[in-house]
Amino acid sequence: MLQACPMYAYIPAKDIARARRFYEDVLGLRPKEETNGGVVYEFGGGTAAFLYPTPNAGTSQASQAFWSVPDVDAQMQALKSRGLRFETYEDMPGERSPQGAVTAGGAKAAWFKDSEGNIMALIETVSKG
Repeated sequence: MLQACPMYAYIPAKDIARARRFYEDVLGLRPKEETNGGVVYEFGGGTAAFLYPTPNAGTSQASQAFWSVPDVDAQMQALKSRGLRFETYEDMPGERSPQGAVTAGGAKAAWFKDSEGNIMALIETVSKG
């Protein structure tokens, strides 16, 4: 039943204005609408995320959400040029690309933290061969 329904991400923010500057100025997102004290951003494939105020932002030690992208390294390079710093997890197994993405288990991935301390990721599907 739920498998056929769209799923949306929640992105917690301690400071909505600061978070909006990050998502809109650094990542280049455009808001679809402001609602319930937060902001909705739409993405490909009919997906979306709701940036909302909460004092609990940045408390998860795991990724909050990821973007499925066709070329992680190209996205990393573009985002680095906008001032984004990517996380380096030294204990992460896999091969590292020149940009710093990790390839393992059929995916190439890179992680960064937003202005609120939430861990976000870029994921590219790659062949295991």
